[in-house]
Amino acid sequence: MMWLLEIGLVLLLVGGGWTYLTRGQRAGNKDSLTMRRVDAYIETIRRERRNPELVAMSDTELRDLLHSGAHNMKIGGERKNWILLGAGGVTLFSSVIAANQNGMGGFVIAMVVGALVIYGLNEYLTRRLRAPLERHGIDVERLKVE
Repeated sequence: MMWLLEIGLVLLLVGGGWTYLTRGQRAGNKDSLTMRRVDAYIETIRRERRNPELVAMSDTELRDLLHSGAHNMKIGGERKNWILLGAGGVTLFSSVIAANQNGMGGFVIAMVVGALVIYGLNEYLTRRLRAPLERHGIDVERLKVE
């Protein structure tokens, strides 16, 4: 049974390393898509005229605000993913220790507690990531590039 946990840990580390090594290839494509989304959102802001603060800005100011917001969201999202990966690693390590001490029951309890902590951490970090843009009345979903 322990060999299954060890294989899972190795796969987690290999997957995280592969994602880290190939992120540069995807960055160029995402930047061009982000700029297209920013331009489309500027047109929407001009057409709908809902937020007077955003409508009063020039196109250059809006482009800078939206592009920097999207960039900050991208960087914050990467940081959030690394934090969650680390929390998952700590959860797995703690669960293995609990399995050695208390058997399968301890493993399951540690995994459930870890999953709840990771869920709460994900929600908190996501809300914190969106807050600066939402303060300006910007729809965050229109800037997301996945």
